[in-house]
Amino acid sequence: MAQRQTFMDKRYRGKRSKRLHRQINVGGAMHNHCIALHRRYDRRYTKHLSLYTLHAHLAKVKRLPKYAWGRPLGSQAIQEIARRLDTGYQRFFQHVKERKAGKATRRVGPPTFRKIRKAKSFTLTQAGWKLLGGNRWQIGTTIYKFAKSREPLGTIKTVTIKRDALGDLFVYFSCLVDVQPMDRVMTGHSAGFACGLTTYLTGSDGTESHAPQPFTQSLQAIATANRKVAHKVQGSCNRHQARRHLARVHRRVAHVRQAFHWDLAHELCAQYDIIRLETLNLQGMQALWGRTVSDLGFATFVETLHHVASKTGVLVQHIDRWFPSTTLCSACQNVNEPITLRDRVWTCTFCGVTHQRDHNAAINIDQEGASSCGGHPVSLAPASVDG
Repeated sequence: MAQRQTFMDKRYRGKRSKRLHRQINVGGAMHNHCIALHRRYDRRYTKHLSLYTLHAHLAKVKRLPKYAWGRPLGSQAIQEIARRLDTGYQRFFQHVKERKAGKATRRVGPPTFRKIRKAKSFTLTQAGWKLLGGNRWQIGTTIYKFAKSREPLGTIKTVTIKRDALGDLFVYFSCLVDVQPMDRVMTGHSAGFACGLTTYLTGSDGTESHAPQPFTQSLQAIATANRKVAHKVQGSCNRHQARRHLARVHRRVAHVRQAFHWDLAHELCAQYDIIRLETLNLQGMQALWGRTVSDLGFATFVETLHHVASKTGVLVQHIDRWFPSTTLCSACQNVNEPITLRDRVWTCTFCGVTHQRDHNAAINIDQEGASSCGGHPVSLAPASVDG
């Protein structure tokens, strides 16, 4: 089965990097130019500018002296910018239809202008790039070197050059890879997991995983770095250095969180054959607890877990979002409605069994997942008292 995989490598620092930075800036300017064309076309003809018409127009204006600023960027990258903008407009139009029909679930706006200095990347598809072997690749007529970690597998479909807040450049190879079934020794273990704020994951078998919360731990360093940026003169070199220091602190926070997600995903996939999770309402959770939910990164962890599971042959199941895993007694299946968020330990009003909140929810998730997600029904857990 063919799957998309992305291989990332870092570009070595050097004078030639200025050309890549310039191409990224040109891509941001081209993004704004295409949005201006869309809006002008809509005002004049009161209809959407099609992707084919936009491609034909960009091919003509690029040869004019007035638009010589767009020549450093290849035609493939310009077409990719136009295609992504068209996709954004199509999503906006679909949202308008759903809103009129009363079926819209979230707000979707049209693509907007953005600052050129905030442009982050450009993408090349079939042409404009070439791998020269080793750690060298060519874009246009310029040869660049990168810190090669491993050889890209499969067929390379796109090459993306990205720039982070520190100005470092990375090359992403998006490849179509034929994934072969992995011969894995089955452990015979399966478990359900409940997500929480104090305990990151609580398993139905009693295991617990605690998140490092790197943003919370780095609040003092982030606040100090923000004050230093605010005290510097706008546009000065000192402000630029302070801004880079702030970006470096944020990047370290992201790396710590990402490392935790990958380590935990590999640990779970090595221990269990089937992993059952609850479907979280992250928007509602973020409205209640805000920064804490963002710091834990539940959505990113689930994506990472699915990626690792697909490679190791582990099955990840999700139960229904509205299943009452927290209020349901795992001993007698009675739903206890009066439970609040502060009730970490509660007693069932029907059978009198005392439960630890997250452990009880994990047991219910495991039972419901085995029964409703195609597995064999799980017998009810014996009554026990959890501290």
